Amino acid sequence: MIFSYFKNLSNGILILWCYLIWYLVMASLYFAPDVRLWGNSMGVAVIVGTALILATGPLNLTRIRTQFFQVMRLVLCPFFVSSFSALTKGKGFFLVFSPVMLENLTAVIACLIFVIVAKLAKKYA
Repeated sequence: MIFSYFKNLSNGILILWCYLIWYLVMASLYFAPDVRLWGNSMGVAVIVGTALILATGPLNLTRIRTQFFQVMRLVLCPFFVSSFSALTKGKGFFLVFSPVMLENLTAVIACLIFVIVAKLAKKYA
């Protein structure tokens, strides 16, 4: 099943996976157990995500069922952006890059491993 997913994986979605990997690496390194931070991020996700869904089509059960992953991405992106900003505020980040090169290298290597596995699975599946 995972091989068939990789076989049909577009480059655009592959890049989105790398965004998620980068977020997960940095969020794990700078995690804060602050309920308000995560609650605010969820609130932003619901408000902005709903606006994005409405801006790109109807918000109904049929769309959610047939385009579930697209709808989820529209909600998760504002969550990731707002929580990333809150977690890295005042930590010396430039855009999404940590001031600690080893942290950036860790995220790059994680993305490269994912891309290599995806490309190999696509080639040999």
